[in-house]
Amino acid sequence: MELKVKENILAANDALATANRQLLQKHGVTSLNILGSPGSGKTSLLERLLPRLNLASGVIEGDLATAKDAERIRAAGAPVVQINTNGGCHLDARMINQVLPGFDLAGLDLLFIENVGNLVCPAGFDLGETAKIVVLSVAEGLDKPAKYPSTFLKAAVVIINKIDLLPFCGFSLDDLHREIETVNPQAQIFACCSREGAEDGLDKLVNWLEKHIK
Repeated sequence: MELKVKENILAANDALATANRQLLQKHGVTSLNILGSPGSGKTSLLERLLPRLNLASGVIEGDLATAKDAERIRAAGAPVVQINTNGGCHLDARMINQVLPGFDLAGLDLLFIENVGNLVCPAGFDLGETAKIVVLSVAEGLDKPAKYPSTFLKAAVVIINKIDLLPFCGFSLDDLHREIETVNPQAQIFACCSREGAEDGLDKLVNWLEKHIK
């Protein structure tokens, strides 16, 4: 019975995900589903990234409670809609379907969907996105790709964040690259720091996004 219920939930989700994907494609919008642990720096990364992109971008912010992240994104100058899951550990296609009318899709090139902080549940739900991005803070250690392989396997891009903390982590950036590539050798990997005032390394990510989305 539990298996059947799960199958029904995923089937209903996938149907709405298809509708979301078709709507976004109709308007020429690329959508990126951003996954990562709480504190990996997803919102901080968007704050630094959005002003540099020569792309009309919007953001959906997913969180259990509060509109704190949406307020930060709004201050960065992007249209944003907050989704509170009220305890749910991930966004689903129904939630995205409900908030898409809040955007002027015809005027967007790119829609970021910042999922709830979690490396497990979000990977199992298609939202209708073009691709998944995983943000991994170096402070989380070397073992996260091996421990959460399904999340990293589905990622088109892995962003290694908070590289300014590497001197305190006991491993190198090359070590972390190898761990990611062992799970997903096709993933594009970018290393950066989203701390204000630091040498952030975001230019390569900006160039890649603009090249592939345009």
